Amino acid sequence: MENREESPADEQAPTPPERGLLHIWQSGGPSEQLCPERVLLSRCVLQVALGEHHGLLLTQGGQVYSFGELLWRDLSVPVSAPVLEASLLGRTVVRVAAGGFHCGALSEQGNIYMWGENTAGQCGLTERGTATNITVSEPCPVTVVDNEVVPPVMVRVVDLACGREHSLALSAQNELWAWGSGCQLGLVTSTFPVWRPQKVEHLAGRHVIQVACGAYHSLALVRSLPQQNYTTQKPPEKRERGQSPRYSLTEREEPLAVDDAHYCPLGVELTEVMTVETSPRRRSPRQRLQPRGRAAGSSPGSGAGPCPYSEDGKSNIKLKNPPANTKLEPDDPDGSPKSHPLSGWTANKNSAFPDEMELQNLLQKLSGHSLETRHASGPGDTDSLSSQTSDDSCVSSTPSTDLFTSSYKDDMTIKSQTNNSGGVAGVYSSSSPVCSEEVRLCLEKERQALQGQKSSSLTDINQKGKTGANRRRSLPGTPTHGSPRRRRPCACRPSSAGRTQAAAPEEAGDMLPSLETEVWSWGRGSEGQLGHGDQLARLQPLCIKCLTGEEVIKVAAGSHHSLALTAQCQVYSWGSNMCGQLGHVNSPVTVPQQTKLSDGLRAWDVSAGQSHSLLLADGDCVQPVLLYCGQQQETSSYQSQRSCQRSPNRAESYSVRPTLLPFCMEMGYISSVCSGGQSCAVLADQNVMGFISAIHELASRERQFYCWLSSVRKLLLTPLCNRESVCPSLGEPCTHLFFSLCESLVRLSVLIGRHSTSLSYFLHDVQGCDVISLHLLTHTQHFLDIYKEYCSSVGDFQVMNGFQSLHKLSRECLGSQHTILAQLCVSGQSASDDVDLVSLLYWPLQQLHQYGRVLLKLAACYDVLTTEYQSLHQGSSQYESLSLSLLRKKKEAETTFLFWKTHSGKTTEILRLPQRRVVCESSNRSLTLQNAGRFSNHWFILFNDALVHTQGAIPSQSLFSTHHVYPLTCLWVTPVTENSSGLYAIKITCPEESFTLVASTPQEKNKWLRSLNQEVDHILGGGGHGSSPGLTAMSRTASYKFTGEGRFKDARYTGAWLAGRVHGRGNMKWPDGRTYSGNFKNGLEDGYGECIMPNKLLNRPDNYQGQWREGKIHGFGKYKYASGEVYEGCFCDGQRHGYGMLSSGKLARTSSSVFIGQWVHDRKTGYGVYDDITRGEKYMGLWLDDQRHGNAVVVTQHCVYYEGTFRENKMSGPGLLVSEDDTALHGEFSDDWTVNGKGVLSLSNGDSLEGLFNGEWTAGLKVVGTYYKPAVDGAENKDRNILLRLGQYVVPAGQRWSCVFDECWSRLGCDGAGRGERITAWENIAVTITSARRNSPDLSRSQTKILECLELIPQHGEPVTTTNYDNIRRYLTKACETPHHPLGWLVETLVTVYRMTYVGVGSNRRLLRQAVQEVQAYLTHFYSIVRFLFPGLPDDGGIIPDTPVSPSKSRHNSSTTEQGLVVVVSCSSLLLPLLLPRLYPPLFTLYCLQEEPEEAQYWERILRLNKQPDQSLLSFLGVQEKFWPVWMSILGEKKQIVSSSKDACFVSAVETLQQISTTFTPSDKLLVIQKTFEELTQEVKPMLDGDFLWCMDDLLPLFLYVVLRARIRNLGAEVSLIEDLMDPNVQHGEMGLMFTTLKACYIQIQQESTT
Repeated sequence: MENREESPADEQAPTPPERGLLHIWQSGGPSEQLCPERVLLSRCVLQVALGEHHGLLLTQGGQVYSFGELLWRDLSVPVSAPVLEASLLGRTVVRVAAGGFHCGALSEQGNIYMWGENTAGQCGLTERGTATNITVSEPCPVTVVDNEVVPPVMVRVVDLACGREHSLALSAQNELWAWGSGCQLGLVTSTFPVWRPQKVEHLAGRHVIQVACGAYHSLALVRSLPQQNYTTQKPPEKRERGQSPRYSLTEREEPLAVDDAHYCPLGVELTEVMTVETSPRRRSPRQRLQPRGRAAGSSPGSGAGPCPYSEDGKSNIKLKNPPANTKLEPDDPDGSPKSHPLSGWTANKNSAFPDEMELQNLLQKLSGHSLETRHASGPGDTDSLSSQTSDDSCVSSTPSTDLFTSSYKDDMTIKSQTNNSGGVAGVYSSSSPVCSEEVRLCLEKERQALQGQKSSSLTDINQKGKTGANRRRSLPGTPTHGSPRRRRPCACRPSSAGRTQAAAPEEAGDMLPSLETEVWSWGRGSEGQLGHGDQLARLQPLCIKCLTGEEVIKVAAGSHHSLALTAQCQVYSWGSNMCGQLGHVNSPVTVPQQTKLSDGLRAWDVSAGQSHSLLLADGDCVQPVLLYCGQQQETSSYQSQRSCQRSPNRAESYSVRPTLLPFCMEMGYISSVCSGGQSCAVLADQNVMGFISAIHELASRERQFYCWLSSVRKLLLTPLCNRESVCPSLGEPCTHLFFSLCESLVRLSVLIGRHSTSLSYFLHDVQGCDVISLHLLTHTQHFLDIYKEYCSSVGDFQVMNGFQSLHKLSRECLGSQHTILAQLCVSGQSASDDVDLVSLLYWPLQQLHQYGRVLLKLAACYDVLTTEYQSLHQGSSQYESLSLSLLRKKKEAETTFLFWKTHSGKTTEILRLPQRRVVCESSNRSLTLQNAGRFSNHWFILFNDALVHTQGAIPSQSLFSTHHVYPLTCLWVTPVTENSSGLYAIKITCPEESFTLVASTPQEKNKWLRSLNQEVDHILGGGGHGSSPGLTAMSRTASYKFTGEGRFKDARYTGAWLAGRVHGRGNMKWPDGRTYSGNFKNGLEDGYGECIMPNKLLNRPDNYQGQWREGKIHGFGKYKYASGEVYEGCFCDGQRHGYGMLSSGKLARTSSSVFIGQWVHDRKTGYGVYDDITRGEKYMGLWLDDQRHGNAVVVTQHCVYYEGTFRENKMSGPGLLVSEDDTALHGEFSDDWTVNGKGVLSLSNGDSLEGLFNGEWTAGLKVVGTYYKPAVDGAENKDRNILLRLGQYVVPAGQRWSCVFDECWSRLGCDGAGRGERITAWENIAVTITSARRNSPDLSRSQTKILECLELIPQHGEPVTTTNYDNIRRYLTKACETPHHPLGWLVETLVTVYRMTYVGVGSNRRLLRQAVQEVQAYLTHFYSIVRFLFPGLPDDGGIIPDTPVSPSKSRHNSSTTEQGLVVVVSCSSLLLPLLLPRLYPPLFTLYCLQEEPEEAQYWERILRLNKQPDQSLLSFLGVQEKFWPVWMSILGEKKQIVSSSKDACFVSAVETLQQISTTFTPSDKLLVIQKTFEELTQEVKPMLDGDFLWCMDDLLPLFLYVVLRARIRNLGAEVSLIEDLMDPNVQHGEMGLMFTTLKACYIQIQQESTT
């Protein structure tokens, strides 16, 4: 009583809340005398939960109040002054639950708090063995821990349910956890009570939506698994969650007939011989609460062991041998099995009770109860067994009472009831132990039913015979001893932690509740409350198959009966019906039967108490009504029954169907109902500002609409779809449209069903939900799309005249139900009850207006500036707008239907399409063709997708000779300005033709012009609402098929258009397989494009990717021929022209070759390199008309070198041929490698032969001439050597590759070298870079960054100073890094041609001079282009005056004079660093080949001299001793150099010089040499005093030592490369002197004596 002062009744606010008003009353009294008590609280009530004799209230703010008989505190609290649960203050509670005699609360964080009676462990708080766990007086936390994961994690709970002796929790992962006692837990365990929450493994992996607890049974609403085909065996890892891991079913197998050796209907796992061990319940102080006549604890727990049938725990159960004398009589009128257990026990030698005397004593005790029979006055009472025997099939897991009695101290006589025809030997109270024989009979009975479908259970065979996909959608998993592998369910989480609809089924995609649900049940079933058609218990959850597919959205459990509410507002009930609580008198009560509701009532909330049910339903008005079914007693006995009766017996009177409670209209707008024990409670809201009524109206209309849709589907569409004659009756096109209509109606129906369910959930928690979370507002587009699709499908079916055939078919198919269907027609019908199917199927569109109207009502409840108002008002506008739009579409369909009906005929049927709607037509001659003949007839019909022009037309007879269809997507409409001619004309432009229409009057012109523009605008994606004439899109994207003659004949184009012509990006496909994808301009291919052209002869296509101009290949591109050749280069007017590379064949073929060079009009003309891979020859020279013609060089893989002239593709004229051993022949050639005429042959030893030569070089020469030895004076040798000099017939380096530089100039917008505008060149560069960045999505991040930098045009017109000279250098460096820049392309191409020339066969040492000259020519041409772009640059070798601020910037790649700070600019200093690193490998290879003999001598001496120690070598080289180092540093430690030390002197200088091999350009190599001298000087300085200047006599020996110790391979090649390519400006300076020193060292080493 200490908390009484905290009752809100004592702190009432002056104004009670307007929401969450609580009304509570006792059930069972006369309805006219019931007076619900209004509980006045200062806070609105969010939820109420009722137990047997107590209740809990959850108020706003998360506070919990208790009332009623609080036995755990010895309190009796009136509901008018509930007690605050002070220990829960500070924990925001979002959900409460009341069991029989215990309570539970759920916090916002998902934590559970339990208190109340705990004799069965239902509060789950204390460990076994303690004596303090009978009651828990204050809320204590119960932790749900998942121990199957490592490390164990706390489970967040979102819903809670309590029975009499068990509790269930639903986790945020939609998994079920249970604790307490009894088979109603659904756990695989042999120990009770279960003190800590354990996962219900049988439902693991399934998505549990909601749970409910009866007294001793449990219900779960589970989302169905997706349909799957079980005929195919799947690997284990792909098995659906919840499916048995042991087997899969075939399509013909019954899902229940699963391997009888492992599964029985009780949900336990069986073996041939199963040992059952039971642990008797410990004795507890609750023994005093038991009824007289039996010792407490004498009954083993029902869950103690899988099926505890014996007290000693050692009984052997064999289901295959039922007792011989046991009879099952299924023909009893009530369908109940009759067993004779006494005779069965005496005859059975394998009795579960080995001690017969003990058994007889027990039976005598049990039969000592009075057998008083009471008959109900209500008709149709077909209960199979009395409520008092309801637990005979499963022993209670506690030493507790029968089904109805609980923790009450007074004992009472158990009243039993039998049927008149029962004949049962004894009736046992629910507290008695179950005899194993009876259970065996039930098991055998169920086994027979499973094996042969010869049902002896209480359900009819039709219920069990339901097969098909519904049953297979939710197969129960096989019970296992351990937990299956942990499987996470889908990630659909409830939006609120503990609302009434916290576990509402939500789809992961659109968050609407799912209607694909199943109901699972387990626990005691003696009253049929499990719904499986029998009275057996289930130890594991089992799916109630007959409810699968019924769209159950909520389940409720009374003490011994169960309710299921469907989305179609129907209520199914099953279980105990002794007080009429099921709301029907259907038999059997062991399977779900539909509760009979009065016409016009639609239930949307249900609750179940001890012996009554309370329903909340929609009536004729918006305000919901209450329906009650259950016990109703006379006034005289009502009070006495209340005072002395703990559990009602069979009611003396009850109604057949739920009755209306008249006082509900006075309560306001009821949002939820609750029942428990013998109490009823409702939560209601006052209608403030019309908000509540508007929400209820929206939900009520949506539920009514869904019921209507379901009826249409059931009565009309489903029978018609299943009828075989639907296709012949409707015809092929209409059949397809009809099925499309059915599909769209189903999609609409599913959406409305899910939405109506979500609205019901919203009403249950209207105080906690935000109005802008309504799915009408959050998923507006989804609703609009579904309604649009539905309207279109109905309109298409109507346009094709499908309703006429459908009406006739429906009358044949439906028969008597046609009258019922007529009642669904809400519009006024004629007295003939004929169904207007058009109006019927268009009726759903009216719901859009209702949405808009109700949303506007809701918006009126908010201030205009609030977010809620804006959202509601916007939603209302959208639905109203769509409503008007769809009504227009409906009218358009009706108009089109009448048009086709008026103009029916074979010719017009060609134009009739489902989606086509007529807009206007010119049958009244309002429109004609300009310059039409006097007697010609033209009929124009404007549809929503095309303009049709018919000629020779007689519209009144629907006849015409020809017609042409112009799609509106490719129709351009232009008004013709009125002139003196007085014609009201409209110009129509199409891709292949144009014509002018003339209207009869200005009004007709404006009408047609407006209609044409509207329809064109609409089909292009615009609004289509009155676009101004002439403003329809001139540029658009559309698809069109060309039919006229021309290049595009029969081609289909998809892409951009401009004023009737192909313009922009698009795809063109021809019937012969040709395709073009790219840019168009003015109707022709122009810009970049890809084209595929089939080659029928080779059965492979040609492929081109590149530039086009005016319909022809023009510009740079890559052409892959069907023959295997690939050409990459320039084109002009469809021909190869300019620079290009042609690769013929592959390396493995016999005719593989590569040509790179200049093309003119598709022929090789100009300089080019031809690599004949097959013959091993490379030709480098001039071409003419695909033939070798002019000066050229030929090298072979055998190192034969030829230079000379070619004519007509063969060697002809003077030429020089040099073999590998330096034998040279200069003479007249007449054919390839064939000499014919005068010549001079020089041998490698210097001898020569002069005369007439004839023959082929490789086959042998005929010589008539004179043999010469070298002359002493050498005068004749000089003339002879001039003839044998290399390079006299070579194409000059400046004339090679002019085509490459011409292409670069062309890309800059110039006609030739320097002939063009500089501004134009820079603009072309900017456009090229920008388009490359936009059209190349696969660029890397660095490439994109470079392109972004290059988009900015640098300063190019101002004079160049040393400051911006570096900017120019940096710009050129970036430009050469990307091939998208013209300069970058030039560098890349030059590298390609250089490698093609001097790699492979071209790697011949006699080509070195040509290779060096070619690099120098590159620099000259390149520098001319750079100077064109930057005119401020001086000529090659010119100077740039330095700005006084930054004299240091001129150091790199330039030379500074001593007198003034000026920079000398040359092409080599500026461009060689950009070009040479890429050309270095082939060039350096040629140098190495040239220097090979000298290099061999050099390296031999390097190896020999490096064998000497340092001091010996220094002495040998003549280095003065004053320069000899004395100390050396090793890892920072100073050590003295001794005579045997090696590689210890001048180490830093040696390491620096070795870096010369890692650089590319001569300038970088010279810097390495300079740094080597600096390092050498730094090492020598400490040994000398004062200032020191080198003299060459001291320097050369010392530097010679450094060169020797550096051991540089190919030093001769390095020296030659520097000498050839170094900047001439530095040849005579300090660097030139240092280089000369290095060269001298190389020569010195090479000539060093070997002795």
